[in-house]
Amino acid sequence: MGSELRDAQRKGGPLGVPAPVAADPAGGLAARLDRVPELAGQPRTVTELPGGLTNRNYKVTTGTGAYVARVWSGGGDFLAINRDHEYHNSLAAAQAGVGAPVVAYHPADNLLVLRYIEGRTFGNSDVQAPANIPRIAQACRQLHAGPRFAGDFDMFVIQGRYAAVTAELGFRVPAGYDALMPQMEAARRALAVRAEPTVPCNNDLLAANFIDDGQRIWLIDYEYAGNNDACFELGNIAGECHLSADALAGLVTAYYGRTLRNKIARAMLLGMVGMYGWTLWGAIQAATSPIEFDFWSWAMERYEGAVAGLTGPGFPWLLDDVQRDD
Repeated sequence: MGSELRDAQRKGGPLGVPAPVAADPAGGLAARLDRVPELAGQPRTVTELPGGLTNRNYKVTTGTGAYVARVWSGGGDFLAINRDHEYHNSLAAAQAGVGAPVVAYHPADNLLVLRYIEGRTFGNSDVQAPANIPRIAQACRQLHAGPRFAGDFDMFVIQGRYAAVTAELGFRVPAGYDALMPQMEAARRALAVRAEPTVPCNNDLLAANFIDDGQRIWLIDYEYAGNNDACFELGNIAGECHLSADALAGLVTAYYGRTLRNKIARAMLLGMVGMYGWTLWGAIQAATSPIEFDFWSWAMERYEGAVAGLTGPGFPWLLDDVQRDD
């Protein structure tokens, strides 16, 4: 999670070029790949791909094509990651036509192999570009209309789980964090008034999880995927990619095909809820991750965004709008 972190990790070697894998940094990577029939018994080139917070990613090129091998280090319990769900949901996203085809899943090897998608990875400016807003909306609609995912993702539930972890283990959280719980409860009640059935959502569509192949946009990385409110997907994109209020309204309008005031309010509220919950994700990572990155500053950026929204003058209007029938 986190565009700044993933962007930083994607820089890899000199001038942002990922470095070829000279050794076996994952420990037994070659043996793991040998156990994948599509990758075994032929010459292959392995290059580590920058990116990934709970796994290491490798591009594996053979005579039959290019693949991505995702090797995770275990854990993830604090962060609500279920690898079996990730596999199932990656299959479903591929079936929907927006996710990379899945080649192999070897849980005993902590390994998921997918086809490599040739294309350009987005940055925030790409997501913000007006020409891409309807394309992103189309990709989301396609995912959301696809097969149901394994598991649900409700940020109100996830935030509570993260809060329990930080409290039990004594992890630092931003000063005043708990004081915003009344606003979170008000948002939860207002959102429940016009709740609709959930749809399969990625739930982590920061800019680096969009790949443009020149014709369409692919959505990658299903670690946090689960059935969720479609407006969480849209609001979370806005929060992660720093969309303006107008740009988010445009994304919601493109998604639904017409301007719906209650849906725009819903996406805005759920974007705030997302920032509030992801704040604790950053706090947990700051306390536990071996990655050299300023997770605390990352968490504080989300927290400040949540504070601005949940305590801003427009918050009561959003609570009202989200309950209205357009």
